[in-house]
Amino acid sequence: MIRTSPLDGELLPEEQELARLLCQQAELEEQVTSAEVALETTKAEIAHFQHRYYKAVGRLYAQLDELNGQIATAEMELAPNDAAVKANAQAAERKAKQSAQEAGLIESQSSPPPEITSGLKQAYRQAVKLMHPDLATTDHERKRRTELMAQVNLAYERGDQSAIERISREYGEDPEAIVGEDVASRIVKAIRRIAQLRRRLGELQLASQSQETTDIFQLKCAVELDEARGSDPLGSLAEQLMREISERQMRLKTTRHK
Repeated sequence: MIRTSPLDGELLPEEQELARLLCQQAELEEQVTSAEVALETTKAEIAHFQHRYYKAVGRLYAQLDELNGQIATAEMELAPNDAAVKANAQAAERKAKQSAQEAGLIESQSSPPPEITSGLKQAYRQAVKLMHPDLATTDHERKRRTELMAQVNLAYERGDQSAIERISREYGEDPEAIVGEDVASRIVKAIRRIAQLRRRLGELQLASQSQETTDIFQLKCAVELDEARGSDPLGSLAEQLMREISERQMRLKTTRHK
C-alpha cells in the first residue's frame, strides 16, 4: 500500500519513486505481453500457412522434384562419363530427397494447425501478464512460472483456450502467487523486474525479426496480399505445376527409351 505524508497529504519520496517505477514496469509488461502474443501468433500462422501451402502446391513441388531426379538419373545412365551430367543428377537426387522428407513431415500432421481466434489470443495474453517468468523475483518462482508458461504455449499451439484459462485460474488461486512487502523491498523488486522486462522485450523483438525474414513468412505475406486483391495465387501455381509435371513425365518416358 502506498501511503501519504501525514503533514501535507502528498506521497513520501520513496513512495513517489515506487509509483514511478510501477508505472514504468506496467508499461513494459504491456509491451512484453504484446510482443509475446505477436511472436506466438506469427509462429502459429506460419504453421497454418505451411500446411495450407503444402496441400495446395507443396506436394506438387515434391512430385516435380522427384521427376527431375529421375530424369537426371536417366540422363546420367546415358552419359556415365560426363562429370557435369553426374553432378546434376546428384544435385537433383538430393533435392528430391529433401522435398520428400519435408512432404513426409507435413503428411504426418493429421489436421492443419488451429486458427488463432480472438478469444484464444486474449486468453493467452492474460496468461502471459499473470505468470510470465520475467515477473518472478526468486529462482524457485521463475522455474515454476517457466514450466507453467510451457504448458500455456503448448495449449496455444493446439488452439486449446479452455486449457489456458484453467492454468491461469489455478495459478491465480495459488497462495505462492500472493506476495506482500514493504515499500523499500518493492522498489528493489520493481527495478529488477524492469531490467528483466527490458531484456525479454529485446529478445522478443529479435525473435520476431528472425521470423519475419524467413522465406515462408515472406511467401505467406505475398500470397495473402494477392488473395486480398481477389487473386488465387496458390490455385494458379498449382495449375502451372501440374502442366510442368505432365511435361516432365513425357520427358522421363522419352529419356528412358533412348
